[in-house]
Amino acid sequence: MIWLYFLTTDEIYQPLLYIFEQFWYLLLLFLIGVSAFSAATHAVLFKREVRGAIGWIGVILLVPLLGSILYFLFGINRVQRRATTLFHDRDRLESPHAPRLFHDTELTAHLGGNQGLLPLFRLVNKVSRRALTPGNRITPLVQGDTAYPEMLDAIIKAQTSISLCTYIFDDDAIGKEFRQALLQAQSRGVEVRILIDAVGARYSFPPIHHQMLQEGLDAAVFMPTRLPLRLAYANLRNHRKILVVDGRIGFTGGMNIRAGHQLLSKPKHPVQDLHFKLEGPVVAHLQETFCEDWSYVTGNSLQGSLWFPELQEVGDVACRGLSDGPDEDFEHIRWAILGALSTAEHSVHIITPYFLPDNVLMNMLDVAAMRGIDVEILVPSQNNLTLVQWASEAHFAYILSKGCRIYQTPAPFDHTKLMIVDNLWVMMGSANWDPRSLRLNFEFNVECYDREFA
Repeated sequence: MIWLYFLTTDEIYQPLLYIFEQFWYLLLLFLIGVSAFSAATHAVLFKREVRGAIGWIGVILLVPLLGSILYFLFGINRVQRRATTLFHDRDRLESPHAPRLFHDTELTAHLGGNQGLLPLFRLVNKVSRRALTPGNRITPLVQGDTAYPEMLDAIIKAQTSISLCTYIFDDDAIGKEFRQALLQAQSRGVEVRILIDAVGARYSFPPIHHQMLQEGLDAAVFMPTRLPLRLAYANLRNHRKILVVDGRIGFTGGMNIRAGHQLLSKPKHPVQDLHFKLEGPVVAHLQETFCEDWSYVTGNSLQGSLWFPELQEVGDVACRGLSDGPDEDFEHIRWAILGALSTAEHSVHIITPYFLPDNVLMNMLDVAAMRGIDVEILVPSQNNLTLVQWASEAHFAYILSKGCRIYQTPAPFDHTKLMIVDNLWVMMGSANWDPRSLRLNFEFNVECYDREFA
């Protein structure tokens, strides 16, 4: 308090103190006015939803000063701003081998003359930085009982490189089996890179990457956090599931690495899921996404034929990888969903474990149903997150009233993420139908055009 003593005793400052004592309320009113004007202006300019902007402006005006403070603390979307700041300088890696591209006429011929999906194809061309590539083969892998042996077999046969990105990598029986396979591959001279999300890693204690590092595996965690909890609702998480072996064989879908996905072993907490094995030019999209994340986390760039070999066409499915996150790839998957709903001519089938669509997505589902489109949505009858189930079921009455149909899949909990339109277009991957996946986390999906696969 020494400064206050000199301020009150020094004759130089006494006039200033007198002015403050006489007019402090005017200064306070000025502060309230400036803060309220700044907060209200920011809400008008940057809030995406009109109702949200009006609500915050009401709080700002009705609760002077405190309303402005609350807005600056809780009303500004710092998640997207933080993500954009963190990731705007990261490497954008592309395979040096340009694949053959699909054009309108070729896509129409591939779909048996159907032109209904051409607007969707053109939309995603503008949204995504990757092109639709023909000549891919995709194999669905039902449950971990099918997926894990395929993934482990690819790792065991790896000759040059392995890149693995996952949200959860449990230190359980299957996690140990993957860790040993990766360690053996590295001992054979294979270049191995493992990326695990920092929050997902804490589903096991101690996290498995500690053991990996001790054994000499090149493992890293995505955006470490000092918070002690695993925080299932944390933002800015890497929710992608990507495995690429020798740059030629890829795996992606909704499956983490944990024993619960092996239903034949009757785990304590069983989880149904669907994963996919990919071969062909689209595998480069998986590898590009992994390498970009690896470069951001470690500062090391993975390039060259070791990671990006030339890929030949091996099948009939036209595919494109869609990276999504609160950075330059913001809402790419959401735009693809909106485009698919608006172009559907016959049917829309959706499977998702977490169904919390925003108002726009709900309205698009309703519009599709009222246009006569057969809209079917599958969600778990018993969700593993009770709050999410309550919030999801709160939407059911409105969606059902417009003609959509919702089915609840029986136990065990179904973690599958899948969307099929007109039995011609498929999108699968890691993204759920909730704001966290579509706006706040880093996801990877694949869109596919092929009647037989759909």
